[in-house]
Amino acid sequence: MSVYSHEPPVDADRVSAVMASLPPQAAIEGLAEVFGLLADPGRLRLMAALLEGGEMCVRDLAAACGQSESSVSHALRLLRLNRVVKVRRSGRMAYYRLADSHVRMLFDLALTHVTHDEGDHRE
Repeated sequence: MSVYSHEPPVDADRVSAVMASLPPQAAIEGLAEVFGLLADPGRLRLMAALLEGGEMCVRDLAAACGQSESSVSHALRLLRLNRVVKVRRSGRMAYYRLADSHVRMLFDLALTHVTHDEGDHRE
């Protein structure tokens, strides 16, 4: 059954059930793009600032995160193209916010995971 092994699986029924329940390849590729995008500490810092500050402009985000306005603008463009943040324009100003509650939950859950007490994960 496996494309990587000539040996039959140990539990063919379980393997078949798992294969049938896996997300489609396009969804897996989309996940890889989003997780790759979120693998950058600068972009994660921007997300944390938006999580705490709500809607913010580029200048304020740059000041809060200790980054240049150009690097913040570039990061926000990537995050917007991948539907992680949304933008609202008011005159010449652009205000950014996290796109939806899914992004907030993803960020919060990942942050909880990495800050969770190491003592609970003994092998």
